[in-house]
Order: sequence, then structure tokens, then C-alpha cells
Amino acid sequence: MRNKRFDRLLAGTVLGAAMLTPTLSMAQQDRVEPARPLPPSLNGQMLRHRDPAPPPQFQIPAMQQREATPARALATPTPREADNIDLKGSLDNVMAASDTAVIDRLRALVTAKQLDKRIDNATDRKAIETFYAARNYAPVWIRDGQVTPQAKSAIARLKNAAADGLDASDYPTRDFAGNADALADADLRLSQSLLVYTRHLAVGRVAPTRVTVEVDYGNHTPDADDVLKKLASARDIDTTIESYNPPHAGFRALKARLADLRANSARASADESRIPEGAAVKPGAKDERIPLLRERLKTSAPGDSRVVVRERGRQVVKHVKADELVYDKALYNAIRNVQANADIKPTGIIDNKTIAAINGPKPGQVVDRVLANMERWRWLPRDLGRAYVMVNIPDYTLKVVRDGSQVWTTKIVAGKPQTPTPLLTAAMDNVIVNPSWYVPQSIIQNELLPLYASDPNIFDRMGLEVKKGPDGHINVVQPPGAANALGRIKFNFPNRYQVYLHDTPEKRLFSADKRAFSHGCMRVENPTKFGEIMLAMAIPGQTPTQPQLERLIGHDEKTFKMVNKPMVHLTYQTAYVDDGGKLVLRDDIYGFDARIRAILHSDERRIADVAPPQDPKRELATMKSNQEILRRVERREAQNPMAFFERLFR
Repeated sequence: MRNKRFDRLLAGTVLGAAMLTPTLSMAQQDRVEPARPLPPSLNGQMLRHRDPAPPPQFQIPAMQQREATPARALATPTPREADNIDLKGSLDNVMAASDTAVIDRLRALVTAKQLDKRIDNATDRKAIETFYAARNYAPVWIRDGQVTPQAKSAIARLKNAAADGLDASDYPTRDFAGNADALADADLRLSQSLLVYTRHLAVGRVAPTRVTVEVDYGNHTPDADDVLKKLASARDIDTTIESYNPPHAGFRALKARLADLRANSARASADESRIPEGAAVKPGAKDERIPLLRERLKTSAPGDSRVVVRERGRQVVKHVKADELVYDKALYNAIRNVQANADIKPTGIIDNKTIAAINGPKPGQVVDRVLANMERWRWLPRDLGRAYVMVNIPDYTLKVVRDGSQVWTTKIVAGKPQTPTPLLTAAMDNVIVNPSWYVPQSIIQNELLPLYASDPNIFDRMGLEVKKGPDGHINVVQPPGAANALGRIKFNFPNRYQVYLHDTPEKRLFSADKRAFSHGCMRVENPTKFGEIMLAMAIPGQTPTQPQLERLIGHDEKTFKMVNKPMVHLTYQTAYVDDGGKLVLRDDIYGFDARIRAILHSDERRIADVAPPQDPKRELATMKSNQEILRRVERREAQNPMAFFERLFR
């Protein structure tokens, strides 16, 4: 009897629990998505309670209309199945974590200063803290328990960062799945990665001063608070993200070519033979590489020939088989074309420089070159100006652009690798005809004073006048004239590096293919024509023509002050797309490509977008070097009856 009564009591308990189950579900209908079907693990099963366990991961579905699914009849589970059912975890799976819970978690993360461990960049960290606080910690990328379409688009864009010349691994995201903690973390992570990504799109992954200390393009880093607000309110977030890329045609052309290069390298023949280097080959000589060169340059091998010889007093025609190893006329013409297109003197001699031009860079090297140039485009101001001058240092050219169209171009001479032309943006202020040359202090300290130490007559022989400025500095001036280092005309655009564009008496330098000869300033091949064009844009109605400028030469110094000041951009483009759509590659004369590549392939990449502090040791070393030069001069002058400065200022 006691066993039967116990069985009836147990059956009543089970029945009561079954009747209470719908009541529990109805009480939470306002927190459960309408008509959400039960997960497969619950269909046709009865739930059995056990100790709470951590909820399993739950993927929040995309926002979309759903049709109600009829409930299925519950079937009695087997004992093994019932033991594996987690009541709390399963119900958490059914219900998406509410926005309220995510808000609470975001508030806890931000106010408890937990972002210090998550975000290294202090500016980004402060911006995100302020941004979420202003929203009362509401999530940006979750709405009504669902991941937003904008979030999906943003994540897709980050995963495709390579198309922008960036690396997707620098912009991690989290799955919008799981409980409130996981969702809050995913929301914060996406905001942070988008903030970094848009900054890298706008100004690059590598701070310019990590590549060269002689750079001044100004700071145009987008405001972090403004970026977050724009992203949060964007309807078309992909368009908003794209707006942070440089708008310049040169950048867009490189971006398109990057996609082509990657597509081509993927299907390029990895085993394509590269012509090996070796001894120089002249026409008529034999070399084992000749057949490979013919195949690469698509020239035909010479055919057999017939020669007439005399044998035993009579003429005999003989067939002579061609030697395919002989450097023949057809290949010679093809080699000269290669040399001309590669800016190599077209001698027809097959040397290693010619072999390198035929082989071309490996696909990966070209991609790296394009990426480095895209990076430097991001350093430039977004607005180049309606009228501007763009100098391309490795190309040794200058072009004038007005309203987006090239007006004129000419050759230049740029700075030597030891005294490079700086990278900068500045406004052209004036043009001087018959200028005096005020020798830069760097040249005085590093070159003229050491020369004077060995030759006290050097200043006289160079036609230099030495004056002492009000600040105590030595000023060395070369008066106007045919031998003046600036030539007959100078173009001033005030800048911290004291460089400018100017004429030169050494016209022969423009015949060289590589023209890195100066101390940093740029010499212009046709300065009077350049002056006519620039003054026409800068001084409306008072424009001197090229002949008028030339007639001023040899007279008094004359300054033309500009009303409209065109911008001057000194750039370093070792890869660019020309007007014909061809990708042009130039030598990395200052090593800037190599430096960027080294940074992006090292641990320094993690902090490379932050400018390094100035190096006081370098400045101190420079100062000590200059002091040592002065001491050397003074020691030499001590042997002379007249001291150095006495001689200069008598």
C-alpha cells in the first residue's frame, strides 16, 4: 500500500509540473521574440531541471520577418536524453539577450575603466568612453536584441580591408553571439576597430615621421568623436567608411591597380623562368641565355643561311646552320627597345641592369611598392587646392594642375640621398627674378666652413659675401648673376626646411636619367615658362609672359608677390598610374618604400600610426658635429695672423 501511495504522489507532482510549464512561458512572452520556434534540441522533449550551467553560445539571427511555427507535441524522452537537457541554458538560448542587459554590461565596462586593458590608444579610449556615455551606454550595433544590418556591412568591410591596401587582422571583430557580456564586448570591439580602420584609411597605418624626419604635410587625422557619431548614424555605412579614403585620382588609380595585381599574381605562372644575371653580352657574341631572351622578347631565331665558297677552282653554295646562341640583329633591336622603355641608355649591350628590366620585379614586390605609395597618398591633405604644383621626387618631374587637369610638366633636379628633398605641403608666396642666394645654415656649417678650414680664399673664389646677422648667425650671400646657384629665377613657398624651386646655371644635369644632385632644393629645367604659368594663376590681370620675364634677367632683383597662392606638394611616388593607364615604377632613391615595408612586416606595425617622440640624441649629435667643425676652423686660424671671424667681418 505504501508503494502505491508513493507512486500516486509522484504522478501528481509530475502532472502539476507539466501544467505549470505553459504558465511560465506566458509570464515571459514580453521578453521572448514572438513566434520564435523552439530549438531542435527541445522539440518533442520534456524538460528536466538540474543545477544551473553556463549558457551555451547562441547566434543572434539576422532581422527578418518570420512566420509562426505551430508547436509540436511533447514526447516523453528516454532517461539518457532527459539527463542531457539543461533547462536554464536552453531557455537562455530561446530568448535573445535583451538590450537592457547589454546596456548594463556596457555601462559596467566603460565606467569601471576596463577599457584600459582593451584599447591601447588613449585618444581612442577616451573617445569611446565619451561616445557611449553620451548614448547612455546603449549599444550601437544591436537593436531589439538583433545585430543591425549596418553592423553586418561594417564587419564585411573590415574583412575586406585588403582591397583598401590594409590588413584585416588589424581590425578584429567578435561574433554577435552569446549572453549580454559577449554582446557588449562585440559592440565595443566593432566600434573600436571601425575607429582605427577609418583613421588608417584617412592618414595611413604608418606615421610619416617614422619614415623620415623631414616631412610636413600637416595633421588631418579625423576627429575620433566625429567618426563615431557619423558611423552610428549612417544609413549606408559602407559609403560612410569609403569617404575616409583619399579622394585623389592618383590614389584611386593605385587602388584599382592593386586589385588587378593581386588577381594577376594569383593566376600568374609561378615557374615562369627568370633570366639569370651574368657577364655583359655584345651583339655577335654567344651566350647560353640568348634563347631565353628571344622567347621572353618574342623575337624569332635567325634562319639557316647560304654562303658561296670556292672549292677546287669553282663556286659552291653551302647551307650554314644558324647558331641559336649568337646575339643577332633582331634580338639587338628588341633589347634596345627594352632599354629605352626602362630609362637605360640604349646601347644594345645586355648587362645586368637590362636583365633586371626584362625580368621585372616579382609580383609580391610590385604589390608592396603599390601599398607603400597608397600609404603616402594618405599623408597628403585631402584638399590639394584648385591650382597646385606637384613634385614627384623619384620621377624627377614637376607638374602644374588646375581644376583637376594637368596644365604643364617639366624635369627637375632633386636632393641627393644624403641631403634629401623633404616631403611637404606649402603655399607659393612669391617669384623672384635675379635672386640673391642666401646660403642655408646647413651648407655653411657642414660644407663651407670645412672648405674654408682648408682654403681661406674659398669664399672669394665662389663670389660669396659674408655678413653677420642681427641674431649673431653668419649669413653668406651670393649676389645675382649668371653664376648664381639659383640661376635667374626663384619660386618661394615658405616652409620649415627652407627649400624652394629655382633655376640653375648647370643645365647639363637635366640630360641625366637620374637627377638626385641637389642639397634638397629643386632645380627646374624651364623656369621662365614655369614662372609665366604660375604668375598667370596667381596674379590675375598682371601676368608677365615668358619673354617679358626673360627681358628682366640681368637687371635688378624683382619680386612678384602672389595674390592667389597655389599650393606646392612635394611627394615621393615610386609607383603611379600614368595617363595611359600604365603602372610606372621608379627607384626607391631615399629608401622610404623599404622603410614602410619593414614597419608593416614587423611588430612595430602595432604602434606605427602613432608618431614617435623627437630624438634629442640626434639633435645633440648634430649640434656637437657643428661645434667640432667650428673648433677645427678656429684651430687652423690660430696659426694665422688674422682670426677667422676677423677676416670675415673686417
